[in-house]
Amino acid sequence: MNTNIKLTIPRDVKEIIDVLNSNGYEAYMVGGCVRDELLGRKPNDYDITTSAEPLEVKKIFSKTIDTGLKHGTVTVRWNSQNYEVTTYRIDGEYFDNRHPQKVTFTKSLEEDLKRRDFTINAFAYNDDTGVVDYFNGIQDLEKHIIRAVGDPDKRFQEDALRILRAVRFSAQLNFTIEEKTRLACSEEAYRLKNISEERIRDEIVKIIMSDHPEKLIDAYQLGLTKIVFPEFDLMMETKQETPYHLYDVGTHTIVALQNSAKDLITRLALLLHDVGKPITKTIDESGKAHFFNHALEGEKIARNVLRRLKFSNKIVDTVCFLIAHHSDEFISQPKYVRRAIRKISPELFPYYLDIQKADVLGQSDMTKDLVLKDNEKIRELYEEYIKENDCFSLKDLAVDGNDLLSLNIKGKEIGYILNNMLNFVVDNPSKNTKDFLLNNIEKFK
Repeated sequence: MNTNIKLTIPRDVKEIIDVLNSNGYEAYMVGGCVRDELLGRKPNDYDITTSAEPLEVKKIFSKTIDTGLKHGTVTVRWNSQNYEVTTYRIDGEYFDNRHPQKVTFTKSLEEDLKRRDFTINAFAYNDDTGVVDYFNGIQDLEKHIIRAVGDPDKRFQEDALRILRAVRFSAQLNFTIEEKTRLACSEEAYRLKNISEERIRDEIVKIIMSDHPEKLIDAYQLGLTKIVFPEFDLMMETKQETPYHLYDVGTHTIVALQNSAKDLITRLALLLHDVGKPITKTIDESGKAHFFNHALEGEKIARNVLRRLKFSNKIVDTVCFLIAHHSDEFISQPKYVRRAIRKISPELFPYYLDIQKADVLGQSDMTKDLVLKDNEKIRELYEEYIKENDCFSLKDLAVDGNDLLSLNIKGKEIGYILNNMLNFVVDNPSKNTKDFLLNNIEKFK
């Protein structure tokens, strides 16, 4: 215990701890929130652990929710906010590499902290006691190390998701995984096949959305992606024998991620933008590699990956559309940029530009400066057109289906004419007026 370290406890959390203490029970904020406070980061949420059993917690607080009584968790409603309060416990045998078959409540905080995943997550804290650190977690924080609590094999056998979490924490904190923990990650990786796709998805997202998406290469080297994301292994094993590239497909993907904004759509699209290259690779007589139609093939593979990982239909469709078009090239002149915005859509065009920029930043210097210059020029034109409210979609066209119905135009001809009008207006934005379009309707039939 270190009574010299004083951390900030939110008022609500302190009040809940004080209420439990005043009723004769121990209570601490616990886990990741203590770690984040020690690192000077703002925690996302606060968990509380206590020697009080669930029914005792329910008796003390007037507003509670039975979150998981058999596992010791009660949600306390305090000042219109929810806080999870969990009884000190010892986990029984794990039946699915994820959940204990039963838990036993204990009065020992040390026993409770023993069951946690990593030393940097096994802290407890209150103002009276200070930081409780039975497993040298503070030392590991100072050394930037991810280390399992106790026997790493046992920790990962209990909950295989912890294997991916080790990589995730190393990505979020830019820490190194300690050698025995790293070895256990590799040896126990096969257990990840028992983890739900949703849980796998969440960890992969946190890795690629971190400041250090390159840690995904650690997951590859440890054999984790072979189980949860085998498509990445194929990318890592696919060389690019072209003057435009410095890296294999997987490393290029990581460098592109490192050069992108932390936006989910952008990073998912970049993660999978070249996933079609391994199956489309050919080598010509000169030894140069080609990847014809890799974007369209990649779109199909990416759709399967994203669906397997249970992403929403909207995310799947958006990301796959961007992958299918990520290698489209447009001349940086007004007419062609307008047509590009029409093709990609005004809403998705910024993603397209961001993806192309990150993509080229992961390539060789051969055409990098020229492509980046064009990208910036296209972006400027796009922003100018959007500011001027130029028309790029049917909803912004000055004429709609009702206008054509009033002229006794029916059926499929309506859609045909409207699309012809839109294509014309994209090239001639000043002509987007009802009078002009209807007075010249014969041109669009």
